[in-house]
Amino acid sequence: MPHSFGYRARTRKMFSRNFREHGQIRTSTYLQTYKVGDLVDIVANSAQQKGMPHKYYHGKTGVVFNVSKSALGVMVYKRVRTRYMEKKVSVRIEHVNHSKCRDEFLRRCRENHQKNVEAKAAGQKVVSKRQPAQPREGHVVEVADAKPLTIQPIPYDTLI
Repeated sequence: MPHSFGYRARTRKMFSRNFREHGQIRTSTYLQTYKVGDLVDIVANSAQQKGMPHKYYHGKTGVVFNVSKSALGVMVYKRVRTRYMEKKVSVRIEHVNHSKCRDEFLRRCRENHQKNVEAKAAGQKVVSKRQPAQPREGHVVEVADAKPLTIQPIPYDTLI
């Protein structure tokens, strides 16, 4: 048989629904509000074939540049050989979710701001830069009544 390179080739697992998530799309999917500039994850939902993105964009994160009645314009960066090209993809809202990629960053910003406010009130300075995990401090384990123990090998013995 000839090799297939169709639009949905090799997407058996990619476009399949998860366990206990088959059937109709939840109503909450349609009640999400998207604005221009929002970060969204493109994840194709195979329950709706209309407005489904190409398999390349499945799992990619992009920025919303256009909002219409039932679809979003999402700008995604695509690697083409040595450069990254801006690709504008029109995707229905069933195939996008709000991205959580900035949540951790925004949480850290709030914590750092709070630390700076407290340090300023106390007249101190606080370092809010992230530090890599440092090696643990060295220490000596002291045991009560510890005597050196001489260890010798057991003599070789054949049991034949």
